[in-house]
Amino acid sequence: MHNNVVSPSVKKSHIGCEMTLTSVYKQVAILTLQAGFCHGDESRALLQFKKGFHIDKSASLNPLSYPKTASWNSSTDCCSWDGIQCDEHTNQVIHIDLRSCQLYGRMDANSSLFRLVHLRVLDLSDNDFNYSQIPSKIGELSQLRYLNLSLGIFSGEIPPRISQLSKLLYLDLGVNITSYSSSVNLLQLKLSSLRSIIQNSTKLESLELSFVTISSTLPETLTNLTSLQVLSFQNSDLYGEYPIGVFHLPNLKILNLRYNPNLNGRLPEFHSSSLTILALDETGFYGTLPVSIGNLSSLYALTIPNCHFFGYIPSSIGNLTQLKKINFRYNKFRGDLSTSLANLANLSFLYVGFNEFTIENISWIGKFSSLIGLDISSINIGSGTDIPLSFANLTQLEVLSADNSNITGEITSLIMNLTNLIFLNLPYNLLHGKLELDTFMKLRKLVFLDLSFNKLSFGKRSSKMIDSRIQVLGLKSCNLVEIPAFIKDLGDLGYLLLSNNNITYLPNWLRRKASLQILIVSHNSLIGEISPSICNLKSLVHLDLSFNNLSGNIPSCLGNFSQSLDTLMLKGNKLSGLIPQTYMIGNSLLQIDLSNNNLQGQLPRALVTCRRLEYFDVSHNNINDSFPFWLGDLPELKVLGLSNNEFHGDIRCSGKMKCTFPKLHIIDLSHNEFSGNFPSEMIQSWKAMKTSNTSQLQYEQKLVISGFYKPGQLSATVDKSYSFTMSNKGLVMVYEKLQEFYSLIAIDISSNKISGEIPRVIGDLKGLVLLNLSNNILIGSIPSSLGKLSKLEALDLSLNSLSGKLPQQLTQLTFLEFFNVSFNNLSGPIPQNKQFATFQGNSFEGNQGLCGDQLSKKCIDHAGPSFSPPASDGDNDSESLFELYWSVILIGYVGGLVGGVALGSAFYPDVVGWLKRFF
Repeated sequence: MHNNVVSPSVKKSHIGCEMTLTSVYKQVAILTLQAGFCHGDESRALLQFKKGFHIDKSASLNPLSYPKTASWNSSTDCCSWDGIQCDEHTNQVIHIDLRSCQLYGRMDANSSLFRLVHLRVLDLSDNDFNYSQIPSKIGELSQLRYLNLSLGIFSGEIPPRISQLSKLLYLDLGVNITSYSSSVNLLQLKLSSLRSIIQNSTKLESLELSFVTISSTLPETLTNLTSLQVLSFQNSDLYGEYPIGVFHLPNLKILNLRYNPNLNGRLPEFHSSSLTILALDETGFYGTLPVSIGNLSSLYALTIPNCHFFGYIPSSIGNLTQLKKINFRYNKFRGDLSTSLANLANLSFLYVGFNEFTIENISWIGKFSSLIGLDISSINIGSGTDIPLSFANLTQLEVLSADNSNITGEITSLIMNLTNLIFLNLPYNLLHGKLELDTFMKLRKLVFLDLSFNKLSFGKRSSKMIDSRIQVLGLKSCNLVEIPAFIKDLGDLGYLLLSNNNITYLPNWLRRKASLQILIVSHNSLIGEISPSICNLKSLVHLDLSFNNLSGNIPSCLGNFSQSLDTLMLKGNKLSGLIPQTYMIGNSLLQIDLSNNNLQGQLPRALVTCRRLEYFDVSHNNINDSFPFWLGDLPELKVLGLSNNEFHGDIRCSGKMKCTFPKLHIIDLSHNEFSGNFPSEMIQSWKAMKTSNTSQLQYEQKLVISGFYKPGQLSATVDKSYSFTMSNKGLVMVYEKLQEFYSLIAIDISSNKISGEIPRVIGDLKGLVLLNLSNNILIGSIPSSLGKLSKLEALDLSLNSLSGKLPQQLTQLTFLEFFNVSFNNLSGPIPQNKQFATFQGNSFEGNQGLCGDQLSKKCIDHAGPSFSPPASDGDNDSESLFELYWSVILIGYVGGLVGGVALGSAFYPDVVGWLKRFF
């Protein structure tokens, strides 16, 4: 059933629909009032169709929807029914318009609708057909000129017979998705069917297949559709090179290719064009903007964010006087924007953030008196540029985003004038002065406010803000010592982001914020116990109280108070006692991080009810338990951190219970008391580690805040990237804002009492990046199958009792940056290749039988002193030396690895913790 509001991006996929509908209606037939009565068989067919559905208001998204079929009955002429029109001469039904009429039910494959063979217009859009397949018989309606099944909750493969509708002028099968928040495509179209549609329906004026999975290249034959006015393939999983000739279709007005990241192409030379909207958002298009883009005199919207464009903006773009919307965000454009854009007086949206522009003076933007949305985030705006006085002219402005833009000065005077603001995003600037937060009472429409990481001071004046509509409030690093009292009156507040302040307590009134979904108060000075009253926040989705001085027990209700809670972050406190023992069945928990506390006892078996759990970290506590094999039954668990506790016993499954850990790809069991043989049987079931395609392991990383703005305006995101700590011998490497953490596949079982041999099957874990088995009591030889771990970057087998030769196959590990087999019983020559030549002698020392260029013991003459194994009373010295070796060698390793990690800034980096690798 429909129960969500369509997101702006979904709405935009149907731009131009009404225009095309009008033009098609003019061509379809002469649709006038009828002189006679409709045919009885057609009346019966329509009534039979009506009987197959019931009316449900939630089945249509349009707020003006109503049940057109409710008035249909056998005692009246069907030509007079709402939504039905007949031919004035033959009285045959030729037009059915049942869009947005609240129909709910499944479409039968032999629906009586298909008996209406004279139909020219069929519009069933914006109803809920409950995942029905589009019936193949639709291809029998050979007279159709107009077919619209969009927003209909149809699913499955689009029938090939739809290509038989050779008279079609308008075809819209778009936006059949699971929900309007997740946007999972329900319909698929084979390339062969698409080719047939293009080949047979040569008069098409509008082809809208947005959110239809096509998964192919686009055929060159698209260029034959010379009547085409609207072409929309948004989010269709297209790839390959886009046929450049489509840009030159003589009548093309709207081209929408958004959200096809693997679709590549360059913009052509434009000689003349009827284009009004060009939308290439988040595609693989690249290159520079051609000077000839200035010839697109009818262009209304140019949106190319998140592509691969670069270079200067041609001054010819200033010729596009009809242009109302520009979105260049997240490209690599450079130069001074004022020379190319200053003359576009009709601009309503100017989004140029996150490029390499240099703007010495932004006062010219104040001339755009019609501006509704402005984003100048993360571009070089002079050296401490004040907000210009001319911005006071932007009285229509609803969106202002200037994140990390080197803006200084005071903002109070600006706020007084921009009374239409909905979205105000000014973090990471040099704003200063004293600001009374109740100043924002004047901004009655304000929904989003972020002033984080500035040099502002906040007064304590408090006024009632009962009428405020603020839903997102970011005041990170604002020198707050308490949560401002005015927040108490924000009845719609959903996101409260207060990290990196000096707040010492959570006020009692906070528990009454029933609308609160995100609460982040990490990196503050909170003291005392977590009050159980926090469990009154039933709508909470994300709770982060990490890195404070909280003590006492974790309230037992925290695992059981909210069906919606997906993130519980309490790491880096002084919490003690037991982990909460009960968890709501059907809960939404994705991430639980309780690391770096003083928790005791055992892990609660009730965690098995957390069926969506992806990340679980209780490292650096005092947990005393055996290996939690039962967590292996969690179908989504990807990260398991148990290091630095008192876990003990064998690492194995118990009884008949499965413990396959099907999606596990990071496990850290280091610094515990595990014993027994290496868990060879268990690791064979770790399927996620056997893939070298880490894109399959991606986490859900962001929460999207949508529904606040008009179509085309900014969406806000809360970064949800995971963080993790892996430790060995006290060496600390810090990773922040790690956006590609999902690509890491790692095993750390170091510093336990694991015995036996390293099994050959470990070579099957082809995705492994980090493997640390050091400081155990492993014996036997190093298996040659390790040479199959082609992704491996760090391998530590030191401080064991391994013997035999170093396998020559290890030289195949071309990504290996760190390697340590010191203090074992290895013998023979060190394999020689370019990779192994980079490893120093401390990677091999403590093995009396080893020889090679890295050691004082050479293999040529077997002369020179040999290393003695560490004495039994010298363990501490050897470990200290070992720490030094890791520190020196890993500087180069981590430096290279970090260089390849995208750290980019996000609106809210608070949720991102620290990833510390100890290797």
